[in-house]
Amino acid sequence: MNAASPKIEATSPHVMNTYGRLPIALSHGQGCRVWDVNGKPYLDALGGIAVNTLGHNHPQLVPALQDQIGKIIHSCNYYHVPLQEALAKKLVELSGMTNVFFCSTGLEANEAALKLARKFGHDKGIDRPEIVVYEKAFHGRSIATLSATGNPKVQQGFEPLVEGFIRVPINNIDSLKQATQGNSNVVAVFFEAIQGEGGVNPMHMDYLREVRALCDERDWLMMIDEVQCGMGRTGKWFAHQWAGIVPDVMPLAKGLGSGVPVGAVVAGPKAANIFKPGNHGTTFGGNPLAMRAGVETIRIMEQDGLLDNAARVGKRLSQGLADALAAELASKAVREIRGQGLMIGVDLSKPCGALVQQCADQGLLISVTADTVIRLVPPLIMTEAEADEVVRILVPLVKQLLQA
Repeated sequence: MNAASPKIEATSPHVMNTYGRLPIALSHGQGCRVWDVNGKPYLDALGGIAVNTLGHNHPQLVPALQDQIGKIIHSCNYYHVPLQEALAKKLVELSGMTNVFFCSTGLEANEAALKLARKFGHDKGIDRPEIVVYEKAFHGRSIATLSATGNPKVQQGFEPLVEGFIRVPINNIDSLKQATQGNSNVVAVFFEAIQGEGGVNPMHMDYLREVRALCDERDWLMMIDEVQCGMGRTGKWFAHQWAGIVPDVMPLAKGLGSGVPVGAVVAGPKAANIFKPGNHGTTFGGNPLAMRAGVETIRIMEQDGLLDNAARVGKRLSQGLADALAAELASKAVREIRGQGLMIGVDLSKPCGALVQQCADQGLLISVTADTVIRLVPPLIMTEAEADEVVRILVPLVKQLLQA
């Protein structure tokens, strides 16, 4: 069972070669464990990249989805979808905002947010609206979200990029003010509360409050991308809630459906009525199966206290890593361990992409982002014992890599 998996071809003759895949094909899962097609088990500290909120084969989610499949999977938006109203009502309650648009992915949610900002500007008589975005940001791979993204590597080869973005560094209110000084075309500030692909970089709480005040002062939309850091991952429903603020626009996806594709844009009063019929839409967004997945995910999270679990287990995991890597932190071989709850980044002083395969060989699934950052975003059901297991497997491999 623990032997290395037989070779699986890294590429397929029929699937587009768009991913650098590991030679692993997963077969099934249970809780925070998954097994590959050869029977080898893994502890899942990646959660499908912050998607599998409730882990795998959850005993309440699976029957609920089976029940929904037996009723109706898809209904187009020509008709009312009662489950949309149920999920929207819950998201409004949790966020303190007012209205929701449903789509299928985080990219679509971010694209809708960008359209909201532009329409907001045009409604105010601004012909060429501009949106402030951030260095190291990642908002998706459509042409518009790619343009908002702060990673030249993923932009390369897709120029010309969409215009209308002003880029600033994170956590520097003076840079934001200087970059927008005297510019009457600015309509919104758009950022992740904790950057995911950019290296698990949190926005400081004071900075979030300063941006909120600036947006109020200048009549800009504050748009917070909670696609990766939202849905309870940090120990609150949404990462920005640690700062005690409420945005005007909040894209969601990933963990909202526990693996069923679902995205949402939650809007407050300033943005809720910008779109009118015909301004925006989607074929699959808000379908009954996805909405049932969202409703059940939130219900189970509340029932099982998963926000508290994310905070407690995340603290255990971060502290365990910090204790085991104390010498490396002191020498700056490990630059920083950062994040919140069960969204953790371990920033090394050298590229560490090789760890992904090395960890998999030892039965642990992780990812590496921004070249040097180990990213841990496990299911929110992870136990303290499983967090300790992550530390036991990961730390020796990190030390080995740093000493090489």
